[in-house]
Amino acid sequence: MADRKLGKQTVYFENGPFVAGGAAVVGRKEGEGPLSEWFDFRLKDDRYGEKTWEKAESKMLKEAMMLAMKKTGREKSDIDLVLSGDLLNQIMSSSFMARDLQLPFLGLYGACSTMTESLLLGAMLTKGGFAHNIVVGASSHFCTAERQFRMPVEHGNQRPPSAQWTATAAGAMVLSEKRSSIRVDCGTIGKVIDAGVKDANQMGSAMAPAAVDTILHHFADTGRSFADYDLVLTGDLGFVGKAIAADLLIDAGMDAGLVKSRYDDCGAMLYDRERQDVHSGGSGCGCSAAVFSGYILKRLQQGDLNRVLLLSTGAMLSTISPFQGESIPGIAHGVVLEVC
Repeated sequence: MADRKLGKQTVYFENGPFVAGGAAVVGRKEGEGPLSEWFDFRLKDDRYGEKTWEKAESKMLKEAMMLAMKKTGREKSDIDLVLSGDLLNQIMSSSFMARDLQLPFLGLYGACSTMTESLLLGAMLTKGGFAHNIVVGASSHFCTAERQFRMPVEHGNQRPPSAQWTATAAGAMVLSEKRSSIRVDCGTIGKVIDAGVKDANQMGSAMAPAAVDTILHHFADTGRSFADYDLVLTGDLGFVGKAIAADLLIDAGMDAGLVKSRYDDCGAMLYDRERQDVHSGGSGCGCSAAVFSGYILKRLQQGDLNRVLLLSTGAMLSTISPFQGESIPGIAHGVVLEVC
């Protein structure tokens, strides 16, 4: 419906849908980081009692979904649809989670942008009257991502300083037509932006231009600026990508003081850079999913934040494309959550 469109890339939602609640599950390293207290469950063993890392990731995602339902007073019978994705081939963590939950399921792949992609699509489906309650989420695991995209951890290969640490984490939120204290205000659908970066150890550099493009289009579509948000938060750029994004935003005319005070990145927040060896910070679907569903959601519920623009950023490469000489395209989707 064209009357729900703002500008070129943004859709808005009047009077809901609402975020009933959420939950975040994280691994040992993430549970030892500066945001530890904001997560619902911290693993003592990153295998989570399973025989493989992949099974552990799927179990984490299922636990986040179940916790989100429990915290919001929803039973499985109340849920109309699950939207979720991850980094693995055939999104196996999400698919196996859905096999266990036995709920209607739409699997998504947006690489590390999947959390806001699921939030945005879930909000559109709920507001469109196609569902009463939807659970959205995403997950990642350091060991599964290393095995698929780089080298198995057993190899002990050297990681350059620009490399990021794929978060062992999962996050989930329950979207509902029933009124609650937090609503989805609007969302901006990103475009695939290719900065020509070919180094798979430079993910932040590859994704930063896409994040900036979506932020600038969001502001153009809505007539807003950094001054209208308590926080603008990208998902997976890490320290290198965050610095690049900030510079690009200032070069584009954004107020430097507001960019420095109101912009941050989940990958730069999730770990203690001095105490934890994560090189350029965090990434992975679970990075933004856990920070959004844990830290951000709880701060909104407590009244510490009133309106936030959340952007998950994804690097759209495959296990093969770098070896074929392809660059790494990026994408970012934005969703605005606000207290109502």
